[in-house]
Amino acid sequence: MADQIPLTSDERAALGQRLPDWEIEGQKLCRTFLFANFGEAWTFMEQVAVEAEKLQHHPDWSNSWNRVTIAVTTHSIGSLTRLDVAFAEAVQKLL
Repeated sequence: MADQIPLTSDERAALGQRLPDWEIEGQKLCRTFLFANFGEAWTFMEQVAVEAEKLQHHPDWSNSWNRVTIAVTTHSIGSLTRLDVAFAEAVQKLL
């Protein structure tokens, strides 16, 4: 499992290339996903939930019809960590 060590400034800077569709908002890694309809969005959320359980790391997220917005951070550390990056990469593999 990925560790909860805060990202270094170099690691944060590299996120743009490593996860180009994700944005850093404060201490959160965020992305909005669009789908054809509610069913596809819900199926995606179910898949993300499985990955979150595997990592024991759960996002803040919302769903509105065909849109799923995910924000992930390590609340106990109050910073972005390698665990957040591992979570985002696991989500990317679902697409």
